[in-house]
Amino acid sequence: QVQLAESGGGLVQPGGSLRLSCVASGRSFSDSYMGWYRQAPGKGRDFVATITGDGTANYADAVRGRFTISRDDAKRTLYLQMTSLKPEDTAVYYCREYQLGGYNFWGQGTQVTVAS
Repeated sequence: QVQLAESGGGLVQPGGSLRLSCVASGRSFSDSYMGWYRQAPGKGRDFVATITGDGTANYADAVRGRFTISRDDAKRTLYLQMTSLKPEDTAVYYCREYQLGGYNFWGQGTQVTVAS
């Protein structure tokens, strides 16, 4: 069974930075697609960024140029470096480990609040 544990969320002022981490356990991490998604209050869960096993990254338009997704397969850890944060980035951020047409696992989420 896969377990994903996010950390690194918190309260930050507009323009600030945070780095989220997601530690995975339970299966071959390096074979998986990994992603970050977010859910703002009263809204659905939205795609933020994904990264393949070979390091190819894809970003939502709203975060491109401000956020960077990366992975350390040796540490079984996924990261999301967030810079130039805006109030509209406020959400619960979720880590996802999946394979196209196959398994699909989610973490419990970490809260990010951007406010002055």
